[in-house]
Order: sequence, then structure tokens, then C-alpha cells
Amino acid sequence: MAASDGKARVALQRFGLGAKPGGYALRDPRDAVLAEIDPAKARVSRDEQPDTARGIQIVAEIEERRRQMRAAARQTAQATPAAQPPAMMAGNGDMQAAATQAPAMQPGEQAKTPPVAAPPPDPDGIRIRDLMLAEAKARIEQGIAADIGFAERWVAFWSNHFCVALRRGQIMQGVIGPYERECIRANAFGTFREMLVAVETHPAMLHYLDQRQSIGPASPAGQRQKKGLNENLAREILELHTLGVGGGYSQSDVTSFARILTGWSISNNEENLDGYGGFFFAPNRHEPGAQTVLGKSYAQPGKEQGLAVLEDIARHPSTARFIARKIVRHFVADSPPPALVSRLEQDFRKTSGDLASLARALVTSDEAWTAPQAKLRTPYEFLTAALRATGEKPDRVPQLLNALTLMGQQLWNPAGPNGHPDDEASLIAPKAIKTRLEFAMQVGRQVGGRIDPRELADQLYGSALGAETRQAIARAEARPQGIAILLMSPEFQRR
Repeated sequence: MAASDGKARVALQRFGLGAKPGGYALRDPRDAVLAEIDPAKARVSRDEQPDTARGIQIVAEIEERRRQMRAAARQTAQATPAAQPPAMMAGNGDMQAAATQAPAMQPGEQAKTPPVAAPPPDPDGIRIRDLMLAEAKARIEQGIAADIGFAERWVAFWSNHFCVALRRGQIMQGVIGPYERECIRANAFGTFREMLVAVETHPAMLHYLDQRQSIGPASPAGQRQKKGLNENLAREILELHTLGVGGGYSQSDVTSFARILTGWSISNNEENLDGYGGFFFAPNRHEPGAQTVLGKSYAQPGKEQGLAVLEDIARHPSTARFIARKIVRHFVADSPPPALVSRLEQDFRKTSGDLASLARALVTSDEAWTAPQAKLRTPYEFLTAALRATGEKPDRVPQLLNALTLMGQQLWNPAGPNGHPDDEASLIAPKAIKTRLEFAMQVGRQVGGRIDPRELADQLYGSALGAETRQAIARAEARPQGIAILLMSPEFQRR
């Protein structure tokens, strides 16, 4: 690390994903972070994965072939005659004797049942989960390869802010990676409005929040099917994505916005062959007429009505305040410095939500560099930092994802639409900390043969390494234990 080890540590840990072996000669740590506020840094450098439409198509094809295989198996079973016992002839003493001589079932003995056939393998050896695993590997590799890692941290923040979840069905395995690439990464340093529209019209979000189930009661489909609104998408946009709790909206606004969003759906072969797997507006499901949201009437036709609302709430003062506070809380402190929140809020409003400007306002603020490094790294940050520090490659992706799950934050699968928490109270559950230790010990066993923990500690932290941590590493019984001690140290865990 450079002579200004303290500032370099802030650059690499508070704003980035940690140092790599060999350290960094950061002449100006702040400039090094600012250099990553670049749209190219937010894009996946090796983007070989399918887009959203292709991901949906692959999942649909595999599920259809599974159905065909199961149907064929059932037909084969029905066509095969069951084995019939020999006919019991009246007066056939030999058969009757054989029956009476059969051993009786003993008390407590379970009746034997035929083995259940294993489910058929996925056709062509393709697994739907492989789509997600490839996306996860690309994401982890991007984090490891980054110079500082600020662009990756920025992407992860917005991906969690606009979260969707794998648990919402097989389709999510095919679209969750494209969702992050096409909506979050593509707009990470664009405008908040652009990202908001991309997110709320993406099939992943529409499926996650059940928007296809929302039908205008007075629409042709609503009148025919006697179905009504689903307010999930409208509520989460206002509460979690823009204005925030206490942002000035009411239940009436939620209901009106839900009416406006009716008709927002995902195209399929029956509805729109040209746009398969993308956003589709279904006019027969859309609630007719003008609606009022936050005191303003919206009478635009079709999908334009919803887009007009998104345009306005993207620039609302409550949105600026909510987003500014959340960014500062994530990057700097669980109790955000009010002056820093105010600075980011003003920048958001002045630039109409320019995210590159917002990122620069954060990185150039003195408060962001001088606040105590007390925040605990999230499981994903810890895992990626450990791989960066030790030079390990993410070859065993399922095991890495399992470690994140055991630490309490499964990748792309938060418990609710508010995303994974990043405050200390939510991260220090005993089981989660125990899993961090187990992961650190596992990494130590893997790299202990080639890495001296004392040398690694100097490379990563230099003079910023505390005396207690340095002494604990020196006293370790063996290299693997020394590596684990370093990875579990306050210097490594805190940012």
C-alpha cells in the first residue's frame, strides 16, 4: 500500500472491494476511486450470457421438454401391463396352502413399497440453474478483476435497491442476470429516471411483484374475468424505490398508481411475437380514465400514463432525500452524517438524478473519508474481498453461493422487496459470524501453502494494520490459521 496507507484503505474498503496481493501505489486514493465513475467500468467485461428474451426462452424450452419427457414416461408406464398373479382356482389346495404359509408381517414392520422413479434429467444435460451460476461467476470475476471496485460496489447497491428474487420461480434463474446487466449496469452512471424506467418495465420486476395479475376492474378484461388490482408494484415503487416511507404518498396514491400500471405485462408468443420476452402493454387490461397521484392528474393514453408518473416521482424531493440517505448509510455509516446526506440530496435535485454526479458528490466529500471505519462488510463484500486478497479464483461457484446463503445473504435472493440489509444489527447474527469464520478458515487451508499471512497483511494494509492484529497473526500456529485471523480481523471486516 502507498505511504498514505489510511487513505488508501478507505479507498479500497469503504468505496471498493479490498486490496489485492502486492498492494497499490495510490498516489491519490480519491482520484483512484473517481476514475471508476465510468459507464464502461460498470459493464461486465466478458459478457457472453444470454439476454432477457433468450433467458426466458431457454427456461421455457427446458420446462416444455421436461413436460414432454414426463408425459412420455407416464404413457410408457400405462402401456406396460402390470404383472398378474396366477389365477386362483376354486378348490386348488396347493395355491391356498402356499397363501396360508406366507410369513405374516411382524409388529412394527413397514410394508415394502416399490422404489419411486427418479425425476427425468434435464434434456441435453442443460440445467436451468446453470444460467444463474454463469451470471454469478461473471459477477464475482468482475469484482475480483476491478482495480478499486467502486463501480462494482455502486452496481451492487443499486441491484439491491431495485431487488428481485430467485425464489419467485424458475423464470428468475434465466432473467436475474440479464436484469442486472440490462437495467442496473447499463444505467449505473446514467440518470435515476432511466434506471427507474428500465427496472419497472423489465420482466424480472414485473414477474417478481405479480404485475401480470393486476387487471383494471373497469377494463374489458376486468369486466369479463371479474378480477381486479394487484398493488404490489405500485406500492414498492413508492415505498422502496423512490419516495420512501414518510415520503408524502397515501394509500389512495398507491391505489391510483396501481390502476395506472394495469396492462403492464410480459410478452409471450400469443401476445407479441416480435417482442417475445420483453415489456408488453395489454390495453384490454388497462384501467380507463384519468387518475390522480400525489395531487396531479394523469390522463395520458396507455403505458404513457405510467411512464409520466415515473418521470415525476424520479425527480420528487422526497426521492432525492430517500436515495441520498440510503447511499450514505450504505457507504459511510449506519447513522448517516446529516451534512453528507444534505450534500447528496442537493446534488440529486440540482442534476435531476444524475447518478455519475451523485457518485462524485459522495467520493469528493470529506465526511466520506474521515468517518470512522465502523461498518461491517456485507457477506458478498467479504467473500469478494477474501478472493481478491488471496488471489483465489471463483471456480467453485455453487460452494461460494452456499457460503453467502449460510452468512445470511443469498446472492440475488433477499427475503423481501426491501433487499438485503447492510446495517450491523442485521449482519452480526451468531450463525452468520460463525459462517464467516468457517469461510475464512477454509480459505486459509486453501492458500496457506503458498501465502505467508504476515507478508500478506503487510501487502494489504501496511502501517494501517493494528498492532493487536499483527501480533495475533504472528502467533498463529500455522499459516492457514494466520490467514483466517487476518480475514476475520477488524481491519479486514470493517469498512
